[in-house]
Amino acid sequence: MTSQDLVRGLERALDGGAPLVVGAAGPQAARGLPEGTALALPTSGSTGRPKLVALSAAAIRASAAASAERLGGTGRWLAALPTDHIAGLNVVIRSLAAGAAPAVMPPGPFSARAFASACAALPPGPCYTSLVPTQLRRLAADGPGGIGVLNRFEAVLVGGAALDPELRRRVEAAGARLVETYGSAETCGGCVYDGRPLAGARVALSPGGTVQLAGPMLALGYAPAEGSRPGFFDRAGERWFASSDLGAWTPDGRLAIIGRADNAINSGGQTISPEPVEAVLRSLPAVADALVVGLPEPVWGELATALVVPDAGPAPTLEQLRRAVKARLGPAHAPRCLGVVRKLPALAPGKPDRRAAAALAARLDAAGALERLG
Repeated sequence: MTSQDLVRGLERALDGGAPLVVGAAGPQAARGLPEGTALALPTSGSTGRPKLVALSAAAIRASAAASAERLGGTGRWLAALPTDHIAGLNVVIRSLAAGAAPAVMPPGPFSARAFASACAALPPGPCYTSLVPTQLRRLAADGPGGIGVLNRFEAVLVGGAALDPELRRRVEAAGARLVETYGSAETCGGCVYDGRPLAGARVALSPGGTVQLAGPMLALGYAPAEGSRPGFFDRAGERWFASSDLGAWTPDGRLAIIGRADNAINSGGQTISPEPVEAVLRSLPAVADALVVGLPEPVWGELATALVVPDAGPAPTLEQLRRAVKARLGPAHAPRCLGVVRKLPALAPGKPDRRAAAALAARLDAAGALERLG
């Protein structure tokens, strides 16, 4: 589907026409959608098979309006993410709400040079873009010139995965305005900006610490063709969505995402959330990128295994990684295995593919290519 076809399909769907179905599901999935669906798209979770999420026109408009209110207005958007997932689609949706077609990066792998070229072609006036942390890291790796182009935007939305605090500090110190977003396809994308819900959105934590969301941007549900799945529930007559994300409240009342409950590693009776460990590893000068997965082991249950892409220079050792993690998070979180790789498995739009990463760790282990503790 071309960008022009996508825009026309969205316009028709939002005006009460046939639902627009994007992604691998194909138009035939429209026969099984809930009544009132305007847009159906797959989720992009880091594990398992994607689900087809149905969004109403009212939810889509509520999301776009709440985002514009928080950002301080509308403007021209630069599309740098795939439009078969909610983050990329929202760039098109918000452009329609602003009455201006989005600028679109040329097809091909994301690079700092291509992004800078697209930014240079933007017309005068307020502009926005949406990125994932992987893209932000690539811009930062390009030096001041890569980060500097972000100053062209009124705001740069960053979501889809955890944003490394050190990376954020570095980019904002160069003058960019970053907004860390949290949400999912089930909430029309980001509905919490920098830890605070958008207008109309509500956040609660379950007794187990998982994030629950409500508000006018909530999806209608899933396509029946995907089967019956938990997620949506009623509380006091209001629909809520139960995510698999673990959250906590900061002292100033913001929502902090700790990780995903289904990503937890159980090692020797300890439960380890990989995301905080990954943030520590990525902050090290010798590490360009990192993922932490569980490697099955009969004694420990699982071994926390770091898959690391080294930066320029020698690859870090397991002991160096363990020392850094112990200092920040304590000994229980320190990885017990290390695999050095050239690239980490990823899903569009830039989310880590943890299932593929776990399979990669198992292959490295079978080949004797993992460095192990002791």
